[in-house]
Amino acid sequence: MRKWMCLICGFVYDESKGMPSQGIPAGTSWGDVPESWRCPDCGQKKSGFKMRPIDS
Repeated sequence: MRKWMCLICGFVYDESKGMPSQGIPAGTSWGDVPESWRCPDCGQKKSGFKMRPIDS
């Protein structure tokens, strides 16, 4: 499982945890997160996230 970080505010989406409060179950890969999803902290689009290195 990978982690994706918002380039604006640093929020991290962790595939292993998902975002159950937003209807995205644990284990949901980044590719399966809807394109309409936005960063819950700053509203950045999904395209404004970058994969973090595996050890982060």
